[in-house]
Amino acid sequence: MKKVTLKKVAAIAMSMLMVLGMAACSSDETTDESAGKDAEAEVDFENSERIQEIKDSGKLVMGTSADYPPFEFHTKIDGEDTIVGFDIAIAQKVADSLGVELEVVDMAFDSLLISLNNGDFDMVMASLTPDPERSKAVDFSDKYYQGSQVVLVRAEDADKYTTKESLEGHKVTAQKGAIQVPLAIDVAGEENVVQLVKVGDMVTELLNDKVDAVFLDSVIAAGYQAMNEDLVMVDIGIEYESDGNCVAVKKGDTDLVAFINDVLSKMSEDEINQLLLDAQKVAGIAEEESAEESAE
Repeated sequence: MKKVTLKKVAAIAMSMLMVLGMAACSSDETTDESAGKDAEAEVDFENSERIQEIKDSGKLVMGTSADYPPFEFHTKIDGEDTIVGFDIAIAQKVADSLGVELEVVDMAFDSLLISLNNGDFDMVMASLTPDPERSKAVDFSDKYYQGSQVVLVRAEDADKYTTKESLEGHKVTAQKGAIQVPLAIDVAGEENVVQLVKVGDMVTELLNDKVDAVFLDSVIAAGYQAMNEDLVMVDIGIEYESDGNCVAVKKGDTDLVAFINDVLSKMSEDEINQLLLDAQKVAGIAEEESAEESAE
């Protein structure tokens, strides 16, 4: 198995992380949804009925799609299947600040926002990037992560697929409901994009020669490359303006989104970086530095 060191993966991750609180995740198209951002700082959390409702329930319920290491994924802890990851760690910070337990609900990515608005959980964290369409349905927190878009290809094809043009007309795959779908369509053509629910299934299709590329966030792609010597991450020059990863809450849940933003604003850049690197280690994406590397 091909491995990369924690130091090398950290260099990739840290280059893409943004300092928390520097900018709200909403774009010009979502001005209506974000109007009142200034008022969020004035929310009286001690007397908020919504915050008290969560405290009285004793739990903060988070929806996710746990097939996206190192952001959210399944692992064994003390013999029990447990959902862990970068997003889970941040959600735990919010739950701890509320003084409640964190409950994680795992489901298909493309059903998350529907279930959120049905009241099945309090918030969604699933490497979720706001866009105008999503912002019509839900409200978003400030961003806590900023990534970039790449493709994962078979190692034998690393020199073959190096540009967007080189993938025109080729079968590719992207996760159903994710931001990578329109990016893949733009590159390969709609008729050539296979949309699958699970990232693992997408990678399997690639390894089985059913598709020629998988469209992914760069940190996710780096992880799969690190775990499989038959895979290579390639930057083909995808240009994508993203508002970063944000927490989604039900439309109008202003007190909760204000509370989440307050928690995020109090987390240092070093703390955020460490949470991501810890998640990469648990996912098996990175290994500890050797003594020689530490001395570099």
